[in-house]
Amino acid sequence: MSLKARISEDMKTAMRARETERLGTIRLLLAAIKQREVDERVELDDTAVLAVVEKLIKQRKDSISQFQKAGRNDLADKELAEVEVLKVYMPAALSDEEVAAEVQQAVAATGAAGPQDMGKVMGVLKGKLAGRADMTAVSALVKAALAAK
Repeated sequence: MSLKARISEDMKTAMRARETERLGTIRLLLAAIKQREVDERVELDDTAVLAVVEKLIKQRKDSISQFQKAGRNDLADKELAEVEVLKVYMPAALSDEEVAAEVQQAVAATGAAGPQDMGKVMGVLKGKLAGRADMTAVSALVKAALAAK
């Protein structure tokens, strides 16, 4: 079953169970997927759907920090609940050791000689680690690995 079909089934399940918060978040996700499909005039595959989910999670996390700065913990809690619903559709996260190993492997595979080759290494890693690791942390690891060369 594709990820998009799984999300649709989860929406139906949430409707039957009358889980209004979960249903709202899933509908928001499906709307974002549909919008991207309409904009690009393509049927999204699982990788593209994961990118949409990842983008929505990032938006929620940004909102949480803004709401907390403004002292609006009620809105921050709502956004946090949405993040938890969206995380269900993400693949299992890699451990720090696994990410570090992937970084070392990518540096070796690309033959990167220094910081100027960061784009090459990140290009390789983005495909492998998308949705499974925080790309900001991965970028920092790549930068450190290339600075040591």
